[in-house]
Amino acid sequence: MSRQKQNQKTQRRRITFRLEASEAKEAILVGDFNSWDAKKHTMKMDDKGRWTKIVTLAPGRYEYKFLVDGQWQNDPSNDQMVPNGFGTLNNTLTV
Repeated sequence: MSRQKQNQKTQRRRITFRLEASEAKEAILVGDFNSWDAKKHTMKMDDKGRWTKIVTLAPGRYEYKFLVDGQWQNDPSNDQMVPNGFGTLNNTLTV
């Protein structure tokens, strides 16, 4: 493996996304890191009603949202947001 590829691989970080939504039946993490694909990052709920998903991301700036029971929702624990092309906001995360 080249040194550059090795450095890129070691710089990737595990990021845990969390959402409090005990009444939800389904929560999905969707963002530009997974091409906004609602099938890639289904979240799991713990016994306290918290949904979590761990993803490994390379350094950079990402936009994301949660899809909760079919409805788009911003991350209430992250106040970093930017407008999107649909007239709403996406959360941002810098790794």
